[in-house]
Amino acid sequence: MLALDGEDWGKAVSAFGRQLPPLRAILVCSSHWEAPGPFRLSSAEVPGVMHDFGGFPEALYALDYPAPGSPELAVEASGLLAKAGLEAVLDPERPLDHGAWVPLRYLRPEASVPVIQLSLPLSRTPELLLAAGRALAPLRQSGVLILGSGGIVHNLRLLDWGGTSGPQPWATAFSRWIQAQLVAGNEAALMDWKGAPGSAESVPTSEHLDPLFLSLGASGGLPEALYEGWQLGSLSLTSYVFP
Repeated sequence: MLALDGEDWGKAVSAFGRQLPPLRAILVCSSHWEAPGPFRLSSAEVPGVMHDFGGFPEALYALDYPAPGSPELAVEASGLLAKAGLEAVLDPERPLDHGAWVPLRYLRPEASVPVIQLSLPLSRTPELLLAAGRALAPLRQSGVLILGSGGIVHNLRLLDWGGTSGPQPWATAFSRWIQAQLVAGNEAALMDWKGAPGSAESVPTSEHLDPLFLSLGASGGLPEALYEGWQLGSLSLTSYVFP
């Protein structure tokens, strides 16, 4: 629903987008593309979007994000991954999922910057995603923004539909732990996030947390919080910018 009303989170992402220099392209790793086998890179000239959800207002299904793709960037990215010993294949059919186009509607509302997506392999570890981020980091020097899209705390089974109690204690504990490790540059602790307080409730499955590790690998230093906030008690909207 953030696609229809981003509230303060949308304002923060929009403000960040206006501060960015001209971009050559955007590479998105979204929690909503898991695929078997090696990494996959979307390589369509015009990817289009998918509305990969159900039961929402009709206005949400009318939304589009008509950004061009970049087959050339997909080839370049696959080559960088291959140099690091990481297999990647091109996928000319994959559209942008809502993990990509929802934040992009605020980050680059004009949809003029080419966008490609990188999948999360079904068989993965934080270390694998960290290595992939490091392999792709050189793209940043040529004007490619690397965007990890997910949620540090994401538990749909424990939502507070009343929305009156604020974040749950276990959610706050895990979010604060992640932030502490990020600002300390403690990669080793982050690789072992399952031992953190509140991890079992905050991350019942890892796909929403995993894009963070790709972003961390591609980073050039310690992050700053772009926005800190919550929805429904167990959905974190906290977003980070890596130098």
